Amino acid sequence: MTYKVDEIDNKRIVHLNGEIDMEVSDKARNTILPLIEAGHEVHLNLSKVEYMDSSGISVLIESKKLAEQKKTKFELIEVSKPVEKVLAMARKFLWVTKLLRMEI
Repeated sequence: MTYKVDEIDNKRIVHLNGEIDMEVSDKARNTILPLIEAGHEVHLNLSKVEYMDSSGISVLIESKKLAEQKKTKFELIEVSKPVEKVLAMARKFLWVTKLLRMEI
């Protein structure tokens, strides 16, 4: 995974490229979280990410939660087709998990 960060006022646009898996998820986390911690809006461009596993999804969730705590913004601005598929599957899984918890 490689990355580039563009700065526009208080916004940081993070462009990630390649694969985001367990081997590089810490690199993604250590790129994104300090920007949020500093109070910047972070816009994540995933248009050139070819693969993402659950560790990459974990980074997205951590980033969103930290942004909420810091009262700033974290959003995905472009998402590749492979990442869209993974996120869609994750949404379905979370919906089913939530549904099952309600029934118990």
